[in-house]
Amino acid sequence: MKSDLGKSKNLKKDFANNAKKFSSCPSSAKGGSLGTFSQGQMVPAFDKVVFKEALDVVHGPVATPFGYHLILIDDRDD
Repeated sequence: MKSDLGKSKNLKKDFANNAKKFSSCPSSAKGGSLGTFSQGQMVPAFDKVVFKEALDVVHGPVATPFGYHLILIDDRDD
């Protein structure tokens, strides 16, 4: 799935569709969107990716106590 997203011409839309289809997280209903949150609100492994890695790239899988995650960062206040 991640490799397919890397070839996507509409990454945000395809990521959202895949989240709705494959994710077991409650955020799947919103296309995987977690909304806005501040640094320190998520577990460290998740935070590290979200606040340090590149925008508009699918990162992961990232292991947390809640499972494995693919992360697409589409905006960040630096």
